[in-house]
Amino acid sequence: MIAENIRQIETDLQGRARLIAVTKTKPVSMLAEAYEAGCRLFGENRVQEMADKQPQLPADVEWHLIGHLQTNKVKYIAPFVTLIHSIDSLKLLQEVNKQAARYNRVIECLLQIYIADEETKFGLLPDEAAILLNSPELDALPNVRIIGLMGLATNTDDQEQIRREFRGLKTLYDNLATLHRPMLAFRELSMGMSGDYRIAVEEGSTLVRVGSAIFGSR
Repeated sequence: MIAENIRQIETDLQGRARLIAVTKTKPVSMLAEAYEAGCRLFGENRVQEMADKQPQLPADVEWHLIGHLQTNKVKYIAPFVTLIHSIDSLKLLQEVNKQAARYNRVIECLLQIYIADEETKFGLLPDEAAILLNSPELDALPNVRIIGLMGLATNTDDQEQIRREFRGLKTLYDNLATLHRPMLAFRELSMGMSGDYRIAVEEGSTLVRVGSAIFGSR
């Protein structure tokens, strides 16, 4: 079933975006099944869960932290995380840089942008993202690289609203991608989940974060 679902999603994506299998609350046996079906990108919301699962899977898995990240938890994933999708402050970036330096790594990051019409989501406003990317403090962070943006659309059945939110994020991405600084290398736009990944890809997403459409509802 998992392999079949992955095949269907990959067909939908048509090579336009890469699939991140969102594995929160799923047992390692299910992750192994997704791995056997060709998945190499796994996304976790919680640091502890990711740190527990990482040693139990093959070394070529790319681990993506897609949930809200607290500064005091960065140290647990710094040795192995591939991409942090949820950077929402300079303070968090500074901590990622500090922990990455301990392992002589450069950790790639996305800025999380607040695009939803909901109070519960995290993220920077577009103006705040621009200020952060232009701030002189970034020059002191050689161990992070900001490679794009991430956003969560409103949880709604209104597909036009979702499309507008994704389109707005893509416009912001295109604007910010024109900035030239050593720590910026825009190439990834992370948007789209199980219910809206098709719209996200049409609007320019390069990474989709899909859980229930692969593993079934929690």
